[in-house]
Amino acid sequence: MTTAAPVPTSADGPRRHRLIGWALIAPALAAVAIIAAYPLVYTVLVSFSKSTLGRPFQSWVGWGQIVTAFTDGGQLASILRSLEFAVPAAVLSVVIGLVIALSLDTATRGGRVVRVIMLLPLMTPPVMAGVIWKLMFAPTGGLFNDLLAGAGLISEPVLFLGASPAAMICLIVVDIWQWTPFCVLLIFAALQSMPREVYEAAQVDGAGVWRTFRSVTFPLVLPSLVTVLMLKVIVSFKVFDLVFVMTSGGPGLDTNVASFNVYRTALQQFDLGAAGAQTIAFIVLVTIVVLPIATWRSRLLKAGSRA
Repeated sequence: MTTAAPVPTSADGPRRHRLIGWALIAPALAAVAIIAAYPLVYTVLVSFSKSTLGRPFQSWVGWGQIVTAFTDGGQLASILRSLEFAVPAAVLSVVIGLVIALSLDTATRGGRVVRVIMLLPLMTPPVMAGVIWKLMFAPTGGLFNDLLAGAGLISEPVLFLGASPAAMICLIVVDIWQWTPFCVLLIFAALQSMPREVYEAAQVDGAGVWRTFRSVTFPLVLPSLVTVLMLKVIVSFKVFDLVFVMTSGGPGLDTNVASFNVYRTALQQFDLGAAGAQTIAFIVLVTIVVLPIATWRSRLLKAGSRA
C-alpha cells in the first residue's frame, strides 16, 4: 500500500523563502558579529573590570574607570586634541577636494592623467607616508629646512615636529595630503552625476561662473559634501599611524590624541581596563561630533527628495 506524498501548502513557499534569505545573509551576520559586535562587547565588559594585558577580568570595579575616563584631565586633553586634529583636517580636506574636483570636472585634456596622479597619496600606506614626511620635516637634512636655509629665511633649523603648535599643524598637513584625493574622488563622482540640463538652463539665463556655482552646483552637491565630511571626520578621529611614526605623541603630550592615548594605556602601561574605559569615552566624543553631521545630511537628502 503506497502513501501519498504530502501536498505543499501555500505557507511553505514564504517559509522556504525566509529560510533561504536567512541562509544567504548568515555569513554577513557572522562577519559583523565577529568583527564589530564582539570587540565592542569585550571593550564594554573590560572597562568595568580591573584587567591587565596578561590577566583580564581580575575583578569588577563598576563605573569607577569610566567616570575617571570622563573626568581625568589627561584623558580629556587627549580627546580635545583629537577634536583639534579631526575637525580642521576634515574641513580642509573637503574644501580643497571640492576645489580640485571642480577643476577636474571642467578639464577637457589631461584630466584622466591628473586623476590617476591624484590617487597616489591615497594609495600610500599611512606608515610610509609618515616616514616620508618625517624625513622631509627633519631639522638636519630635511627638505623644508634645506629650502628655507637655501632661501636665506632661517639661520637655524626649524623643529617642525619638536615644537608646539607646529607638530600638530604638520600632522594635519600630512593627513590632508593623504586624504584629500579620497574627498576629490567622491566629490568628482557627485559632480559627474549632476544633470547637465540644469547647467544649460543657467547658461541660457546668462548666469556667470560664480552665480552658477552658488545657485546650481553648490546646492546640488551639498548632500554629497556633507556625506564626505562625515566620513572624513570619522577617519580623522581614527588617526594613529601618523602620530606613532612622526611624533609619538610629542613634543610632551601635544600630539597625544585619544587613539594614541588608548594605545599607550593598553600596550605600554598594560592597563586594559582603563584603556577600555578611555575607548568608551572616545566613542561618546565621536558620536557627539558625527551625529549632528548625520542629522544635517538626512535633512538635506529629504529636502532633495521632496524637490
